[in-house]
Amino acid sequence: MRNQLASTILFLAVAVHANAASFINTTFFGNLGIEGYDPVAYFIEDKPVKGDSEFEYEWQIAHWRFSSAENRDLFVSNPEKYAPQYGGYCAYAVSQDTTAGIDPDQFTIVDDKLYLNYSAKVRETWRADRDAYILAADKNWPGVVQ
Repeated sequence: MRNQLASTILFLAVAVHANAASFINTTFFGNLGIEGYDPVAYFIEDKPVKGDSEFEYEWQIAHWRFSSAENRDLFVSNPEKYAPQYGGYCAYAVSQDTTAGIDPDQFTIVDDKLYLNYSAKVRETWRADRDAYILAADKNWPGVVQ
């Protein structure tokens, strides 16, 4: 009985988390956007940079970490500009009407928007027909997570 109750509580906690963060891909522990990487750094430094908990901001129920107060303040002033497309899910996966996690090192900036991918191989596939995949993903988003 105790194991069944514990399992039920765990299931409910996961279900509530999934529902609450349904539009943002977050790690379960800590609720971190982009696995704790600084979304602004992709634009400014053209590379993934690990954020610091000292510079954290909550937006759309995710915790976003930044490598500096300046980057945090840029994000706070315009989060839609810096947040990854498709809630931070793999752009290729969303184009295929599903979701997948990401590797923060696998990114592309297109028309001043941040796109993330699951792996280097997936990013290579995605980049080969990027514009068509973006159109398909735009059509699928956000329905794919609802």
